[in-house]
Amino acid sequence: MTWWALGGAILIEVLATLALRASDGLRKRAWIVPVVAGYLVSFYLLWLALSQGMPVGIAYGVWSACGVALVAVIARFAFSEPLTLMMGLGIALIVGGVLTIELSGSVG
Repeated sequence: MTWWALGGAILIEVLATLALRASDGLRKRAWIVPVVAGYLVSFYLLWLALSQGMPVGIAYGVWSACGVALVAVIARFAFSEPLTLMMGLGIALIVGGVLTIELSGSVG
């Protein structure tokens, strides 16, 4: 249940961030509710994962790293934002870092 809560927090935070981008700086008022609701639900699910015993370093690291990588990839297609080779390398390093954190947390 803990990883499901964290996964939900990540996906909803990514959607809220993409909605924030689509809102054009909150000038398109129709996007305000999805942005605010998305962030509130995301933080609730992050809190839920933490309250179930997930270490904050792992939860926040995975949440933020996955969010950055997913937003970069989705924004490439949704908003035609650049996704350079260097950015791809950065995303690969993020994935490697998250895996390292996860594996080191289960070994100790």
